Amino acid sequence: MPARPEPPAARTLLLLTLAALAVRVVFLVLEPATPPVADEQVWVKWARHVGNPRVAFHPLRTQFVFHPPLYPYFLAVPLGLTGSLQAAKWAQVALSVLLVPAVGRVGGQAFGARAGLLAAGLAAFYPELVWLAAHFWVETLFTVLVWWGFERLLAADARARTGPALAAGGLWGLAVLARETLLYFIPLAALWLVWGRRGAGGGRRAAALALASVLVVAPWTWRNWVEFDAFVPVSTAGGLNLFQGNAPLSRQEVYDEYYAVSGYVGQYRHAVSRGLESIRERQPTWLFEKMVEQMPMFWEAESMAAIHIKRGAYGAVPERWAIAFALLLLLPYLALLPPFVAGLAGARYERAQVVLAAFVVYYNLIHVVTHGFNRYRLPVMPVVFLFASWAILAWRAGSFPKLSPARKAVAAALGLTLLLSLVPSIRHARHPAYGFGSSSAETSDESPPE
Repeated sequence: MPARPEPPAARTLLLLTLAALAVRVVFLVLEPATPPVADEQVWVKWARHVGNPRVAFHPLRTQFVFHPPLYPYFLAVPLGLTGSLQAAKWAQVALSVLLVPAVGRVGGQAFGARAGLLAAGLAAFYPELVWLAAHFWVETLFTVLVWWGFERLLAADARARTGPALAAGGLWGLAVLARETLLYFIPLAALWLVWGRRGAGGGRRAAALALASVLVVAPWTWRNWVEFDAFVPVSTAGGLNLFQGNAPLSRQEVYDEYYAVSGYVGQYRHAVSRGLESIRERQPTWLFEKMVEQMPMFWEAESMAAIHIKRGAYGAVPERWAIAFALLLLLPYLALLPPFVAGLAGARYERAQVVLAAFVVYYNLIHVVTHGFNRYRLPVMPVVFLFASWAILAWRAGSFPKLSPARKAVAAALGLTLLLSLVPSIRHARHPAYGFGSSSAETSDESPPE
């Protein structure tokens, strides 16, 4: 029998959230000072730009279009009020812990209160999420918005109410303004609301979800139309990602061709055209080739925090400490993958579980189509927490279902796919930071200058 859908006790979730806050505060206070590195520099630059007196947060006083706008505006508020990047870090730390109750409540709806509580605990103490809260990458803000959107989505479906669907759409609209990759999942979630609920108001809730998302995103789309006389739904970064992820060119060759085109919109249209052209030229093996190329990048045993050490952001770190830090970050990730696969194989796939599994598939595919990177998987890690938590608890209780031959085959295929995705990560151990020689592994996720 499946666990009865219900959220974990509010008091327990509150205590976990406070514990998560305490851990992040301690880390923020004790972490050695580091300047912004790689893409952090991009976000900080644009935060300073939108908050300066000339722009003063006005969207029509800036040519900002390559990245979605929400994260620079989020950073610019505490930065503008205090003049300190440290204040922006404190604001982000406070925001980051809101992921904990969101994951707990989603888990309660999908797998039962105990699984939701265990998954919330994983979200509270997962080392990379703790580290990321004190650094300037958009994933912290984006992940919180995505998962509160999921919480409201499941509440709308379970209670047959339109209000939570509107809230979900609004939250996901904000998430799209933080990272555009969620945009194309919203129609799929709307279809999920209708699926099996056609005569019970599912269409009304789906329309509310879509309408709220559009109303949140549309003002920025209108701004792009006014400012650039072109239809750019959110940003132009997706065009370059499509081009870079599919053309048989080096990163620098892509950039050289991209910047040879005049104007932001011209560059965007050229990149989309060249990306689609490359996809057509690589048929019929394109999808297979892309999965082989990008899945190891998406699921690799690597971490932004470990990359921070390799980049020298902390200065000279003794090799033994670099190794210990990498193990602290990566062992929890590797330990969660087997129960995650077991959870995917053994789940009953009731409604809430279906939409969560669909999100993993969707997010993998969108980064297969463009390009993968270990940082990009963080928004789907709560799904890993949830399915793994359910599998662990079911196994301990002796209630894990006996798998059919078909499900065993699926589990074997998933496990093999993840294993093959992890094997290339061995190259990261050869980095000089660990004292094992040199490495040619790519550790840069820097965006091109806008």
